[in-house]
Amino acid sequence: MSRIGRMPIALPKELKVACDLSRVEVTGPKGLLAHPLPQGISVSVDGEKIFVHRANDQRTSRALQGLTRSLIANMVTGVIQGFEKRLEIVGVGFRAELQGNALKLTLGYSHPILYPVPKGIRVEIDKQTLITVKGIDKQQVGIVAAQLRSIKPPEPYKGKGIRYLGERIRKKVGKTKA
Repeated sequence: MSRIGRMPIALPKELKVACDLSRVEVTGPKGLLAHPLPQGISVSVDGEKIFVHRANDQRTSRALQGLTRSLIANMVTGVIQGFEKRLEIVGVGFRAELQGNALKLTLGYSHPILYPVPKGIRVEIDKQTLITVKGIDKQQVGIVAAQLRSIKPPEPYKGKGIRYLGERIRKKVGKTKA
């Protein structure tokens, strides 16, 4: 049995939830998020709680029930608090700055890299080396942070590149003189 899927989701008073057979919409102070429901999964709202039900007891239905419950819980958290990921840039002369709706990254390449910030995502920069990615959709925030990190991942010898704040990089020992 899916233990996660059976747990109810607490519904704060400032949220509005609209459910039909194929879609769930959550509206809150920060915006609106919608998610399509998989086949055999249904959602009901009872007072202050949201319940996710499954049609049968097959393995895939149990897995989809837990997944759907987690996604809806993330939607509820996103429209109330929002999500953020923090990245740091390590390296001499490496920096970031905002240019309109794009992020200009100077990372030691022969040219600066312009990363267009997607709609629904807000990027803030502190001290030219700390990037904060904010938004209401947890998945989209994670994707943007991963794309920024993949532009110049930290290298294993000196640790230069873009990394998540607090991420530990295992450094390799360099060559020794014979």
